[in-house]
Amino acid sequence: MQRIGVGIIGVNADRGWAKTAHIPALSALPQFEVRAISASNAEAAEAAGHAFGVETTLVDHHELVRHPDVDLVVVTVRAPRHRELVSAAIKAGKAVYCEWPLGVDLDEARAMANLARKHDVRTIIGLQARQAPQIQYARDLIRDGFIGEVLSTKIVGLQSTGDLIEEANAYMMDEANGANLLTVSVGHSVDALVRVLGEFETVSVATATRRPTVRTPTRRVARTSADQVAIVGRLASGAVVSVHIHEGSAGGRGFYWEIDGTEGTMVLSAEWALPEIFPLSLSASKGQAPIEKIEIPRSYAQATPELDSLVGTPAYNVGRTYASYASDLEEGTRLTADFSDAVVRHELIAAIEASAVTGASVGFEPSYDR
Repeated sequence: MQRIGVGIIGVNADRGWAKTAHIPALSALPQFEVRAISASNAEAAEAAGHAFGVETTLVDHHELVRHPDVDLVVVTVRAPRHRELVSAAIKAGKAVYCEWPLGVDLDEARAMANLARKHDVRTIIGLQARQAPQIQYARDLIRDGFIGEVLSTKIVGLQSTGDLIEEANAYMMDEANGANLLTVSVGHSVDALVRVLGEFETVSVATATRRPTVRTPTRRVARTSADQVAIVGRLASGAVVSVHIHEGSAGGRGFYWEIDGTEGTMVLSAEWALPEIFPLSLSASKGQAPIEKIEIPRSYAQATPELDSLVGTPAYNVGRTYASYASDLEEGTRLTADFSDAVVRHELIAAIEASAVTGASVGFEPSYDR
């Protein structure tokens, strides 16, 4: 298989998700080669190219998506620019990896997914928590009846403590920007939940903005997005669900996900309510026995031994997503989460938002064809 040429939009030599996750992941995988990068200005692009050993550095994203050596365009900028950049790549006939959320709302996500289908290009969405070995093993254990029939599940998660945020995250305080507690922490968490236990059937939601202003190191920022999201619902299987993800407490439990069955209990936990980034721990018990940590069989990581040095870092699950995509290309499969999966997750978020507005329970059934 020839190496897949990658062009990344939104690279900074000193900070950012491309530097933290995408560059290390791609550098570890022999199937890929970063051949072009773009940044907001020429100086930043050249600095990033020097830092990461990439010769082609650009400012105009149109040049990047048309570059003959680029097979896969990776969009790592903020959500409000996703539609513009993703659409340009699709129209250029290039495969696209876009970070989550796909769009600022459901309409944008549908438009991008439909455009990709029209141009018959492959897509990847950055819902990488489902690539975590712990998620995959938990899913298999439950399907094999390890804890019997699933009766209920609950998630409690904390995204940040206090009212101090990084300047880079200030844009997430504006609900109109589409990236916030609901779409990011809740979105990634419920995607993992659905991956393991199946889709929602109903949601009943309460949201609130308990701290209408927050601080960055240099200023105060008004907040219009929710900092409290509480969901009670039912899965298609009949299992009862509760999810409460929040910000602003002094401390508390970072991420705790309990799954209760007729024959046992399973727990997944992490440092923060970002299971796609922070390493997960898997524990379980049978009957009334104490809950104990379960070691993940090596077979769940055998497909990506090149990523062993990245275990425990934010780049690991991103790397497994890239490896899954490379396998899809080689095998002719479509197992990696793509824009159709993103639309379904945006559909669930829209149902959550509708319930939060009306206070009523909302039925949910995915309508976008996957």
